[in-house]
Amino acid sequence: MTKVGVVLSGCGVYDGSEIHETVITLLALDRAGATAVCMAPNMEQTVVNHLTGEQMEGVTRNVLEEAARIARGAITDIAKIKASDIDALILPGGFGAAKNLCNFAVKGTDCEVHPEVARLIREVVAAKKPLAAICIAPALVSKVLGDDNLAHKLTIGTDEGTAKAVTTMGSTHVECPVREFVIDKENKLVSTPAYMLAGNISEAAEGIEKTVKAVMEML
Repeated sequence: MTKVGVVLSGCGVYDGSEIHETVITLLALDRAGATAVCMAPNMEQTVVNHLTGEQMEGVTRNVLEEAARIARGAITDIAKIKASDIDALILPGGFGAAKNLCNFAVKGTDCEVHPEVARLIREVVAAKKPLAAICIAPALVSKVLGDDNLAHKLTIGTDEGTAKAVTTMGSTHVECPVREFVIDKENKLVSTPAYMLAGNISEAAEGIEKTVKAVMEML
């Protein structure tokens, strides 16, 4: 059975994986007959109160443990996963992708990507296996591939500031409506805006479902 890695960054839009985007991804993979291999970095994170949107001072949680909530416990430390273990890789969005998987939310184009996340992205791309990034996650893919001087294209939707940032990091940015996706056939990259643009869950779902379908068709 096809195994698709899903990189999580915690649990909750403001400090972890965007739950809607993640669940839609997992559902689409299951319906396509693929096995999702959920993973996350084993690291500490700051915590945001999702009721108020404010950071909870002095409170930390573990990204892997938080992500296990979405994965129903079936999750692995990303450090233990190699490209040879999976057939494709998908990174849902949420602020965790820009705070925990990398620090783009704080440092912008000068961000650093978690070393194990960067390693796996490089391994998957080098192995010519499909890689998809959703919502803000293309920013960290942009940083990794841009640092490697690999010409590639992706989308974060239409946000001018973020589009300029990923261009600065080395991507060719392609504007994309919420219900669609952008495919880089040469590098087997797929990206979709999801909640970078979505006004509701159905808008996000359509783009994500098309993205998962594109990934499966590359296999």
